Amino acid sequence: MCMVWQPDESTLDLIRHLALQNSYQYDGKGQAGSVISRIMGSRADLRQHGKVIAPLVAKEVSKANSMAESSGLESIRDILENEAPELLEKRVQTRREGLPELPNLNGRKPVLRFAPNPNGPLSFGHSRGLVINGQYAKEHDGELILRFDDTDTTVKPPMLEAYDSIPSQQEWLCGFAAHRVVVASERMQHYHDYALKMIEGEFGYVCTCSADDFREFRVSKTECPCRNNSLETNIQNWEKMNHSEGYKPGDAVLRVKTDMTLKNPALRDWPAARIQTNPHPRVGNKWRVWPLLDFQSAIEDHLQGVTHIIRGKDLMDSTRKQTLLYEHFGWNYPETIYWGRVKVHEFGAFSTSQMKKDIAQGVYDGWDDPRLPTLSALSRRGIKPESLRAFWIELGLTQKDISVPLSTLYSHNTKVIDVNAPRLAFVRDAYPIKLVGEFPKTGQISSHSDTEMPPRKFSIDEGVWIEQTDSGKPIRLKDLCDIDELGNVQSIDRSDKRSVVHWVAGGSPSKLTIANGQDIEIFEGILEDNNYPTGTIVQLERIGYAIIEKDGLLMVHD
Repeated sequence: MCMVWQPDESTLDLIRHLALQNSYQYDGKGQAGSVISRIMGSRADLRQHGKVIAPLVAKEVSKANSMAESSGLESIRDILENEAPELLEKRVQTRREGLPELPNLNGRKPVLRFAPNPNGPLSFGHSRGLVINGQYAKEHDGELILRFDDTDTTVKPPMLEAYDSIPSQQEWLCGFAAHRVVVASERMQHYHDYALKMIEGEFGYVCTCSADDFREFRVSKTECPCRNNSLETNIQNWEKMNHSEGYKPGDAVLRVKTDMTLKNPALRDWPAARIQTNPHPRVGNKWRVWPLLDFQSAIEDHLQGVTHIIRGKDLMDSTRKQTLLYEHFGWNYPETIYWGRVKVHEFGAFSTSQMKKDIAQGVYDGWDDPRLPTLSALSRRGIKPESLRAFWIELGLTQKDISVPLSTLYSHNTKVIDVNAPRLAFVRDAYPIKLVGEFPKTGQISSHSDTEMPPRKFSIDEGVWIEQTDSGKPIRLKDLCDIDELGNVQSIDRSDKRSVVHWVAGGSPSKLTIANGQDIEIFEGILEDNNYPTGTIVQLERIGYAIIEKDGLLMVHD
């Protein structure tokens, strides 16, 4: 008969004391899970007895919480002072501000890189990599490399305009220009040199197997016939890949020799280069064999002296592939940090290629269409780079996949823009109402409650504009007077709790454009007279923040 394990006296005391401590720390609302985690983390010998430990902990936490409720927290403190005073040592918990420390700097100044594919302008998703890498470079007096990974002319062909727009957007977002700009397509000779070194070192070979055949070899953990070709044959086949009369696209690839029995199929003799005959917008048809991203990026990281790579956890296989390549060359792989996915529901699923098609078909007006998540669209909408930096730094680096509402970014943006945003009135669906009685015909209204902006001046002839939905009932015209539904002035001072509404005296016709998901809403109305230049962000009374454009107003956010 199997004996059930029973805790000894010291273990029971440990459980009781940790339960009391947890209840005391959390104001009588201790959690059994926290205590169990603490015990299992500190006592490896108890982990195998979790089924016995868990109910004992639950019982002791419940008793401790009951004691806190009936006798107060001081009663728990008294017990701990007498029996386990070390558990009362106050732990100072401070909220982390900024990013965690870069690991393994070892006195070095970090060299980091942001490496977009220039098949379109940067989007909200790109801003994470720019902010995080840029912030680390700034904090540690390091370097930020802006690298164009533009060696794919087939699936993601580069867009010439992106070579100009991306550096501008990088500087806008980071607050400084990249220390180095590297264009992969202009460094092809380096990749060819290392491809040849790989062949000559006999850890690379030209494979002429079809994709389907190699897939079978990979699944069966079998070496393909090309793997054991002689050095001479591999060099000849490499030359055939590069010759216009040689292999055609799809006939041959250069592979990194790893181990076909590796547990992860993606790592088994992975492809390093292939033939592409599409002309490149920057270098034309100069090159025929182009590196695949994992090879090109690995070589370039080494050549540029990159010390830290910060990337999505979905690229862990890229790290593993590149580490195997570095081992072949005898190089040390950069320190690698991963993050999980961040999903912003309001943005949905956008891809650069699909946005490009939609713009060409007239679905969107351009890359800065306010419905798009591009940086140019966000900038047009009045989202400030400081807000994006604060947003990403607050989220920090975690491998957890998280969902964040767009309102989180907006709250950061409000902190940045509010202090300089003058108040203005915009009346949608404008309704004229004539004022009857005594009221101030001219005067001044505050432009901002917390700053010393010049006040707004008004001059009323006979009446004002209000919103149609505000008409037909007694209202208070903000900072002016109380009126009845007919416009009769009832009081200069506020007399009751009637609705306070905004209004415009004079003014001029304008429109407010609001991007609502994939829809555009346009509201015609009357805008208060002002002389603010295009690009000024204002706060529209009872509406929200908007930015002044040449042909009207564009909503920033609430």
